[in-house]
Amino acid sequence: MVFTDEFVINLPTKELVEQVWTVGTLLEGLLVSEAQTVVLRREDFDAVVFDMDGVVTKTAAVHAAAWKRLFDDYMKELLRSMGKDWRPFDIEVDYRQYVDGKPRYDGVRSFLASRGIVLPEGMSDDPADVDTVCGLGNRKNGYFLEELEQHGVSVFESTVRLVRILHGVGIGTAIISASKNMALVLGAGGVGDLFSVFVDGITTAEMGLPGKPDPAVFIEAARRLGATIERTVVVEDARAGVEAGRRGGFGFVIGVDRTGDTEGLLAAGADIVVSDLADVVVDPPFNPSAIVCAGDIDRRLRQATPAFFLDYDGTLTPIVAHPDLAVLSDDIRLAVERLAARFPVAIISGRDLADVRRMVGIDGIVYAGSHGCDVDAPEALGGHVQHGLEAVDDVAAARAALTNKVEDIPGAWVEHKTFAVTVHYRQTPPDQVPRVKAAFDEVAAGFPGLSRATGKMVLELRPGIPCYDKGKALLWLLERLEMASGTHVPVYIGDDDTDEDAFRAIAGRGVGVRIGDPHEVTAADYTLADVGAVLEFFHALLALEEPS
Repeated sequence: MVFTDEFVINLPTKELVEQVWTVGTLLEGLLVSEAQTVVLRREDFDAVVFDMDGVVTKTAAVHAAAWKRLFDDYMKELLRSMGKDWRPFDIEVDYRQYVDGKPRYDGVRSFLASRGIVLPEGMSDDPADVDTVCGLGNRKNGYFLEELEQHGVSVFESTVRLVRILHGVGIGTAIISASKNMALVLGAGGVGDLFSVFVDGITTAEMGLPGKPDPAVFIEAARRLGATIERTVVVEDARAGVEAGRRGGFGFVIGVDRTGDTEGLLAAGADIVVSDLADVVVDPPFNPSAIVCAGDIDRRLRQATPAFFLDYDGTLTPIVAHPDLAVLSDDIRLAVERLAARFPVAIISGRDLADVRRMVGIDGIVYAGSHGCDVDAPEALGGHVQHGLEAVDDVAAARAALTNKVEDIPGAWVEHKTFAVTVHYRQTPPDQVPRVKAAFDEVAAGFPGLSRATGKMVLELRPGIPCYDKGKALLWLLERLEMASGTHVPVYIGDDDTDEDAFRAIAGRGVGVRIGDPHEVTAADYTLADVGAVLEFFHALLALEEPS
C-alpha cells in the first residue's frame, strides 16, 4: 500500500521517532497525515476502548447543563447566605477542568475545592436535597435524567461507523464511562447493542475501581477484551481520560477535540488529536454492510428528507454480457416505486437518457442519462436540460473512429450514445484487451476536448465539461431539489468506478453505498454484496421509514 503526504509514528515501541521525518516517509506502525488523519493497522492493534460521553454519544452538553444547574443553584444560595458574591459555573472552563470525564462525586469534590468549599462526603444513597458530596452528586444525576428525558441524546455517526469497521476487521471494541446511566444513554441513542464489552459506573462501584485520571477503567476494559495494554488504543475527549490513557501505558491515545481544546488534550498526553473520528482510517479497509447498519443509516436519514440517487447497471440489475439484457426485475421495480411514492428518486446512469428511461419505465422520477449530461426532471427541478451539446460532433467523430479500429478485435464493440464514446471489452479474450486499450488511447489523443473515463470492462470518452460526471450531476440535481423543497439527505447507490464521483460529492453530508467487495477502497460509507442485497436494503429502509 502506498501512502502519500503522510508521516509515521512507530507505535509498538510507544516512543516518538527522534528525528524529523519528511513528508512521504513510511515506517511500520500507525500513519498520521498532515491533516491529522490516523490510520490504525490491524497488524498493530487488537482493541480500541472508547469513552462514551463526547466520543460516542453527544451527552457532553446534557451533562454540562446538569452540572451548571446544580452548581449555580447551590453556589448562589450558599454564598448569598454568607453575604458573598457568587460566580456562575463556566461550562467552557469549569466543566472541562474540574468535572469532565470524572466520576460524579469526584466532579462535585473537585469543583467545590476550586471554590474553597469542603462538604461532608455523605453516603451514596443520600437524598438529592442533602448538602453532602454524594447528595449533590445524586442531585446532578436527577438533573441529567431530566435533561435526557426532555431532549434525548444523539450519537456521533462517524464514531458508530468506525466501531462497525473495527468489528469487520477483527479489532475488539469496548466502551467505558463513569456514568451509571450508560445502558440508558446508549439505548436512548439507538446504539444499545453496538458494544458487547463495557465498563460503566455501576461496574466501577462494584469493583472499587478509582476514577479517571487513574487508568483502572481502561485497563479493566482491555482485560475484558483479552487484549494487552500495549496493543490497545484509547479514544477520549476529556483531559482526565487522555491522562488516564497515558498513565496506563496504552499503545496509542487519540484525543477527540470537539470544543477547541487541542492543546489541553496534547498536554494531557494524547499522541494525536482529531476533530472527529471520521479522521480515523482502518487498514485493511472495510466498509460495513448497509443492511447490518440500516438502523444507523435510518438515524441519519431522519435528520432531513431523504433523496435517493441510483445507478442502474450493476445496482438495480446485475452486470450482464450486453446492456439490452439488463432488465429490471419486478421486485426491484416495485421497491423503487415504493421509494418514489414517498421520497425524491433519481436514476443517474451512463446510458443515454432515452435508453435508461425505457429500461426503468417508472413515472414520476428523475432520469439523468449520460452520467448527468442529459436530464429529464419535473419543471420545478429544471425540466429537460442537456449539458455538453457543443461536444456532440466530436463524440460522433470519435465514435466512428473507434468503431473502425476495434471492429476486428474479438468481443469488442462500441455502444451508440449521444454524449459518450463507450467501448465494451467484457467478452474480449484477455490477450486482445491491450489492443482495445491501444485503439482507445489512439483515438482519445485525437480528441483532446473529450475526457477519458473507465468503468467495469469499458473505456469511455465524454464531453470535457465540468458537470459531466455523476457527482456533479447529483449535486446539480440536489441543489435544484433543495431550492424547490428544502434540505435533503442524499443517498447514492452505485457499483462502479464512475460512481465514486458521486460518493465523493456527498461525503460528510449524505450516505454512499457501493455494491461489491466490502474490502474495496471506496469513498462510499457502506457496501452491499449484489442486486439482491440492494432489494433487501430497500425493504429494510422502507420498513424503518414507515410513517408512525
